[in-house]
Amino acid sequence: MRKMAGLKPQHFRWEMKGDVAVVTLDRPEKKNPLTFDSYAELRDTFRDLRYCDDVKAVVIHGAGGNFCSGGDVFEIIGPLLEKDMVGLLEFTRMTGDLVLAIRNAPQPVIAAVDGVCAGAGSMIALASDMRFGTPAAKTAFLFTRVGLAGCDMGACALLPRVIGQGRASELLYTGRSMSADEGERWGFFNALHDSEALLDEAVAFGQRLADGPNFGHMMTKTMLNREWDMSLEAAIEAEAQAQAICMQTKDFGRAFEAFANKRKPVFEGN
Repeated sequence: MRKMAGLKPQHFRWEMKGDVAVVTLDRPEKKNPLTFDSYAELRDTFRDLRYCDDVKAVVIHGAGGNFCSGGDVFEIIGPLLEKDMVGLLEFTRMTGDLVLAIRNAPQPVIAAVDGVCAGAGSMIALASDMRFGTPAAKTAFLFTRVGLAGCDMGACALLPRVIGQGRASELLYTGRSMSADEGERWGFFNALHDSEALLDEAVAFGQRLADGPNFGHMMTKTMLNREWDMSLEAAIEAEAQAQAICMQTKDFGRAFEAFANKRKPVFEGN
């Protein structure tokens, strides 16, 4: 298994807080936009997480009071105007691969969203398993505002499942910002916290998950992904098989032993 604790990426910050990896988008002077290189490095990092055992949860956030303003206008959008269809499709597939990498990482991923969360930034937040926000968070799927379609990076698949078809349609057609209050009320945000407390709250929640049965969490995330296009009958059978596999883990035995002895279980992820 690969160890990720010592990772030193070039295009974002990475640090371990306990068992939780904290990914910080760190271009605060421009509200943390993405470049071709940061897209690719984030994608590769989340892909590698499936091969590591020292990261039990991930928190992703932005520096300087904003989450992410999307693709850098001059470093991405300008050069895209010069690309042919082959080059454009190569780029759009890469951005979608980042979403897939976040969804397919076995660890729970928590987005800590403050300030601007727009374009590709909104998709990184949406791809995460849970989202914590602040009252200042403004989330915009603003693709139509730059002359494109609202269907980018899986938005038309993911957003309706989180906030509902009608609300998702409005945001994707108009590109308007969703306020923090709307986001919490609609289920986009799991909770809102003050800006000063946001990262600590997200990391604490990540550590709470990390202290749980990690193999079980991996299976939960896998089934949340896989059951989207299953019938109820197929989903129940898949969950029966998944749970039978989990019942073979040592953590299942640890939980029973702890319950029998009236103490809190200590899970080890195996």
